[in-house]
Formats: sequence, structure tokens, C-alpha cells
Amino acid sequence: MFTGIVETTGSIVAINPGTDSSRITFAAPGVLADAQIGASIAVNGVCLTVTQFDQDSFTADLMEETLKRSALGSLNLGDSVNIERAMPLSGRLGGHIVQGHVDAVATVRFIEPREDWTMITFDLPPEVARYVVEKGSVTVSGVSLTVVKVSEPAETQPWFSVSLIPTTLKDTTLGMIGVGSEVNLEVDALAKYVERILAFTPLKEGS
Repeated sequence: MFTGIVETTGSIVAINPGTDSSRITFAAPGVLADAQIGASIAVNGVCLTVTQFDQDSFTADLMEETLKRSALGSLNLGDSVNIERAMPLSGRLGGHIVQGHVDAVATVRFIEPREDWTMITFDLPPEVARYVVEKGSVTVSGVSLTVVKVSEPAETQPWFSVSLIPTTLKDTTLGMIGVGSEVNLEVDALAKYVERILAFTPLKEGS
């Protein structure tokens, strides 16, 4: 489990692609002192399992589902990534509950710099649009954010906007993206659970 509070930005130092998988090594300075084989680390919001590590980097295996569902498969050597270790039970929930299970890939539509903050609007895949609500939580490439605006249900291409302060832009990869960039998106898990429970809950007679 994660919180969407990025600890550091790392980079890709090796990629070994397979036919339906990939093995990637990430430089992750400053966050591997307590690493161990099997530990969970979120990379751009994707929960990955550590298979090898040293003091400066770790390696993870990405299966087909991960490559299909997220934008990790389109990254190249040297690209920067957001990194967060799993939250200990004694830690602070600084963002919101993040599983590291990416739901879809969103694309940057607009970037609007303001005086002390920046508004970014993303095109939202229609299959997850119902889970994104104004003032709700969303995880964008591993960063816990609050939804500022969201499209109306009738709009053909759903979208949502978030506001980023200078610290977020400086300390995460969101300050490096441009129009057309792809980001990993995880919606609030609570909405998905409620929908699934209701789908199996029979309506009472007369309701």
C-alpha cells in the first residue's frame, strides 16, 4: 500500500525486453537502505516487486498486464520516474490510499501555467470516467492529487483537471510532462469496491 507521496525521482538504467514481459533496472538514490528481495516499490504509480538491488538501484520484472495497462513499457533509458516505497503501518497517510494498481493511461490535453501554480488537464479514458469526481482523489504517475474540475457525463471525451504547486512540479516528473504525454492513472479504489458490491446486492422488493 502507498500514499501517493513521492519520495524521490529515479531513472531507468537498463531495459531487457522479452516477448510479453520486460525486466527494468531503476536508479533509486536514497531509498534502498531498507530494501529486500520481494519488497514493493511504486514506480510512476505502478507497484513493482524488487527482484535484485544494490545501494543505488533495483530491478523488477514487468509482466504483460503491467505493460498493457500502464505507460511503463513506453519509457526509455534515462527517463525519469517517480518512486515511493510501501508505507509502513506506523507511517503517515499523507496523500490517500493508493494500491499501485494502475487502471488506465491518461494523456495531457492542456497545461496552463498560473502565477504560483499550474493547471493540467488530462483526457480521461471513458471506461474509468465514472470513478473520477470533483474534489476527489486520483493518482497520476504515482502522485496523489485532488481533482479540481471534471467533465460532464454527456461529453464525448471525458477529462479532468488538477492544480499543481511548485513543489510538486519540482520534486516529481509531473514538472517534465507536456501536451500529449502519457501518465499512469489510478482512480480511488473505494469507488470501484462500492460499484462491485452494489452489482451483487439484490434490490429489496418494492425499492
